[in-house]
Amino acid sequence: MVETGQTAPALSLMTDQGHFTLSEHLGKNVIIFFFPKADTSGCTKEAMAFSALQAEFEAANTLVIGISKDSAEKQAKFRDKYGLTCLLGADTEGTACEAFGVWVEKSMYGRKYMGIQRATFIINADGRIGRIWPKVKIPGHAEEVLELVQAGG
Repeated sequence: MVETGQTAPALSLMTDQGHFTLSEHLGKNVIIFFFPKADTSGCTKEAMAFSALQAEFEAANTLVIGISKDSAEKQAKFRDKYGLTCLLGADTEGTACEAFGVWVEKSMYGRKYMGIQRATFIINADGRIGRIWPKVKIPGHAEEVLELVQAGG
């Protein structure tokens, strides 16, 4: 996984609303939350929590993007179904997941498989990683991230 203080990996991918390139957003904070799969229970709760705080994030000069390996079309359906307001990135090739270190071996009922570890990153206005939550617990998480960017962290 990437580390706090290092320059964020280059990131360029399709989203539910067009193309996104991280380097085009220097000068503002960018919150990237990686989630396993669009339109599943936990991922929906997380995306809805970030969307509910969209105006506050914007007031704090912060862009929010959620990323999974779902297609841009599936992300758009996810956005429309739940009225989501944050960008939803389509990392169909897994390059962003690999670059940020969130494509990991997981285990469920004794079966091992590869999947996205739910994690959040604050990319500061200078393009460096300011904070990492490597294993996110959803309740209260979006609020904690917002408090940190509002405090200048």
